[in-house]
Amino acid sequence: MTNNTNGFSTNIRVNGKKLDCVNRFKYLGAIIADEGSKPEILARIAQTTAALAKLKTIWNDRNMALSSKIRLMRSLVMSIFLYACESWTLTADTERRIQAMEMRYLRKLLGITYRDHISNEEVRNRTWQAIGPHEDLLTAVKRRKLKWYGHVTRSTGLAKTILQGTVQGGRRRGRQKKRWEDNIPEWTGMTLGAAMRKAERRDEWRELVARSSVAPQRSTKTTR
Repeated sequence: MTNNTNGFSTNIRVNGKKLDCVNRFKYLGAIIADEGSKPEILARIAQTTAALAKLKTIWNDRNMALSSKIRLMRSLVMSIFLYACESWTLTADTERRIQAMEMRYLRKLLGITYRDHISNEEVRNRTWQAIGPHEDLLTAVKRRKLKWYGHVTRSTGLAKTILQGTVQGGRRRGRQKKRWEDNIPEWTGMTLGAAMRKAERRDEWRELVARSSVAPQRSTKTTR
C-alpha cells in the first residue's frame, strides 16, 4: 500500500509493478497537481521569465523598433506561457498573476520602472500606440479555454466523455476547490447546461467567446 498526503491508500499494479501515488507529476510538459493549476501556471511564469532573460540582447538593442520588440516578445516568449493553457482552472489569484506578469514584461520593454509612477493603463496605451490593437494575455488564455470547451462539446470522443461524465460519490463538506468547468459559467454568465447547449451551435458560441473572454483590466494608481 502507498499513502498520499490525502490519506488515500492505493495498490495499483501494472504488469506486476506497483505504481507510486504522488501529489503531482509532469505529463507532456505540464504539471498535474492536487493543488490545481496554480503550480503549472507558476512554472510557466518562471519558464517565460527565463526565456525573456535569454533574449536580453534583443530587448537592449537600440537599433530595433519598439514595435518589433513587443511583437517578438509576444510571439517568442508569451507563446511559451500559453502552452496547454486550455487545461487550466483560473482563480482570481492566478488571473492577477498573469496580468502582473504581462505588465512587468511590457514595462521592461518600454523602459518604465515602478519608480516612474506610470499606471498600467498608460503602459497599455503606449503598447497600443506601438503595435496597434492586440489581445492581452489573460484574454488569450480565456479565449483558448472557451474555444476548446466548445470544440470538445461538439465532438464525440473520449474528451467529451471525461468532460461531461460523472463519478460516484460526492464532494467534501466545506469550501470546495474550483473545478475546470467552473470558469465556463463564470465567464459566460450562463449555467453550465445552457453553455453546453450554446456551444453545440458553432457560430453562436464563437460570438459568445468573443464577448466573454475579454478580461477586466487591473489598474494601478499613480503618485506624483
